Amino acid sequence: MRITKKFIVAGAGVVALVAGGGAAFAATTSAAAPKVTAEGAMEIAHKAVPGAWVSEVDYDRRGTRPDVWEIELVKGSQRHEVDVDASSGKVTKQETKRADRDDDHGHDDHDDHDDD
Repeated sequence: MRITKKFIVAGAGVVALVAGGGAAFAATTSAAAPKVTAEGAMEIAHKAVPGAWVSEVDYDRRGTRPDVWEIELVKGSQRHEVDVDASSGKVTKQETKRADRDDDHGHDDHDDHDDD
């Protein structure tokens, strides 16, 4: 009987630690929502690369640097990667690569444009 009681008490302690730890983790990782929405970032990227279609959208939290939306667009045989500042909506990086099979074989056919 004693073993069961100790196990239950220990189990309750673990549950309390896990629940408390989860709350602490949530408190440290919850940040304010970005001022620029995903839709807004896509519109900004479309202005940077008119006539392209969006193939991928990622939100990148960068810690001490400003968070960005990473938008990948395709236009013809070109793949464009545009980073949009999640707070200001400014394009912080624009990169263009060929979207053909050469990318799979290690060829580096691209132009980098960093806008400040």
